[in-house]
Amino acid sequence: MTGIVVTGSSSGIGRAIAIRLAHDVVRRNATDSVQMLVHYRSNRDGAVATADEIRSLGVDCETMAADLSQADDVHRFAEDAIGRLGVISTWVNNAGFDVLTGEAARWSFDQKLRMLLDVDVCGTIALSRIVGSAMAEQSLSNQGTPSMVFIGWDQAPEGMEGDAGMMFGPVKAAVMAFANSLAQTLAPRVRVNTVAPGWIQTAWGETTSPYWNERAERQSLMQRWGRPSDIAEAVAYLTSPDAGFITGQTVNVNGGWNRKFEGRGDS
Repeated sequence: MTGIVVTGSSSGIGRAIAIRLAHDVVRRNATDSVQMLVHYRSNRDGAVATADEIRSLGVDCETMAADLSQADDVHRFAEDAIGRLGVISTWVNNAGFDVLTGEAARWSFDQKLRMLLDVDVCGTIALSRIVGSAMAEQSLSNQGTPSMVFIGWDQAPEGMEGDAGMMFGPVKAAVMAFANSLAQTLAPRVRVNTVAPGWIQTAWGETTSPYWNERAERQSLMQRWGRPSDIAEAVAYLTSPDAGFITGQTVNVNGGWNRKFEGRGDS
């Protein structure tokens, strides 16, 4: 029995990734040998819905709550997941705090930045160090090298104007830098890669102004918003045996950056 874990998979990109990986389990006819774990912080209903859809495919799946902003919870979650699953073939670090919608959207810049640092950076790093070390010590026999994938941001290396850029830029750049260092540390026992989304239409993208809709579409050579399924497909490839010679890489999933873009209007 091997395990697949997707953190922050109660909605959005995380849910799409978890369900896409479950389809791969079915395609490989491995439903009797794989258990999946759906992680969430507070959206229990969403996590249960994700797990139910995975189970409907015939794949064993459980949910587990943990607040990645709390060091004790991070360690508990890591140890419980390792103990419950035993051997982990795939771990996807998707969890990140949503500061764009809900109550958090009204927080100050400093409050948002602190929570993003606590969850997306410190929580993710602490969790990955524990899990990555365990994955490096396990044996997967003929099932290939275990894989860990991080979710970055395509604009983090170059930056973006405004509060969002000044929050997500340094936060996601830190995540991406850590992933590269972890790849160097764990190779060749564990493959570590990053998927860097561009403009993806999640909860925030469904309520944006015409300016942001135009910007998302015009900054992509494919002239459309990205979808959570686009990210899920990239993760599915990087965690598959077909990507067995790929590690320490960042894959931008942004429809191709449009260098001809000229913004119109104000944000």
